[in-house]
Amino acid sequence: MSYSENLTSELKREYTPEINKTVIALANTSGGTIYVGVADDGTVTGIADANETMLKLSNSIRDSIKPDVTMFVDYQQEVIGKKIIIKVVVQKGTSCPYYLTGKGIRPEGVYVRQGASTVPATETAILRMIKDTDGEKYEDVRSLNQVLSFNEAKKEFKIQNIPFGTGQQKSLGLMNVDSIYTNLGLLLSDQCVHTVKLAVFEGTEKAAFKDRREFTGSLLKQLKDVYEFIDRHNRNRSEIEGLRRSDRRDYPTDAVREALLNALVHRDYSFSDSTLISIFDDRMEFVSIGGLARGITFNDMMLGVSVARNRNLANVFYRLTLVEAYGTGMPKILRSYEKIAIKPLIEATDNAFKITLPNINEIAEKALLNKNERAVMDLFVGRDSIVRKVVEADLSVSQPMAVRILKGLVEKGEIRAVGGGKNTRYVLTK
Repeated sequence: MSYSENLTSELKREYTPEINKTVIALANTSGGTIYVGVADDGTVTGIADANETMLKLSNSIRDSIKPDVTMFVDYQQEVIGKKIIIKVVVQKGTSCPYYLTGKGIRPEGVYVRQGASTVPATETAILRMIKDTDGEKYEDVRSLNQVLSFNEAKKEFKIQNIPFGTGQQKSLGLMNVDSIYTNLGLLLSDQCVHTVKLAVFEGTEKAAFKDRREFTGSLLKQLKDVYEFIDRHNRNRSEIEGLRRSDRRDYPTDAVREALLNALVHRDYSFSDSTLISIFDDRMEFVSIGGLARGITFNDMMLGVSVARNRNLANVFYRLTLVEAYGTGMPKILRSYEKIAIKPLIEATDNAFKITLPNINEIAEKALLNKNERAVMDLFVGRDSIVRKVVEADLSVSQPMAVRILKGLVEKGEIRAVGGGKNTRYVLTK
């Protein structure tokens, strides 16, 4: 029998740890056979102690390759002439990509066959293998980073008296059955690659920054840090009613909490872009990547119907009492604005989701009419409309002042402009 190297055949004169790379390559590609005791030119050199070599081979393959590939590897001895060779028969595995334990799921740890050679796999090829094996669901897919720590997660689980050992991590989905970390594990780890970017702007446009931060680390840490940052900018304003003083935040804390949880728990983490939070004088915006989860409409969501995109992540947050029952977030946000004239704005596109919370105290302040504005409103008694010159004459103010007063009433929703230029007139909106 003649021996040669090709896509499914590899020749090795003797055992070396490099054989592990070839086993990985064959298991990741189309399977094949490694002949140990055969030189590169096909000459049979034989193995002096076949039994000891087979033991080394099996131990090394078992200990050095993840996931466990041993069920797809068979060892056989053959006598060629008076010499013994070992055939390592490798089937294509069902948990690709297989990789060197010490290198991880990276090009330096994952190998494939390319013609008669064993070569490192590209990142694109690795991601394709993961997708083909694990499916489309991001949180179930194996993490490319397997060197993870969970300092923040351990704190949160300890607070709730919930164990956080290997068994619990597997049952929650942070690890798969082969003790390999999933993307859910990555999201909750201190090495989480996704971030939240938060900016505070001067005024109502994205023109001048007052403050900005980027939050990193475990999603559990980001949740806590972002909420504390927002809370510092959520001013508490006082009103005097008779003998009593009442305090009211710019934004209802329930609405802020639910909008933040929605942005972190339900976003699409298969995209690398950051979750964005913007705070203006009159509103707060939460923008997360990923539209509505498949199988749910906008109206369904507003009624409280929930289809979790990241079901395991939502379950972890539920176990940690950070979220309540599924589907309560949007109704809770809307209820917190029940007595407010301007309501939260919920928007969804194919690839993004946005929640805009109005500033309650700004709304209240804008709703109050000053002396000049009340005087202009009195001018509508007995009139269907007014023009700027009427304001100038009756209030004895300049043209620019009249324009400012009318513009203020338009912004407060009391009146609206009809026509344009010299023919502009103003009518009541209510």
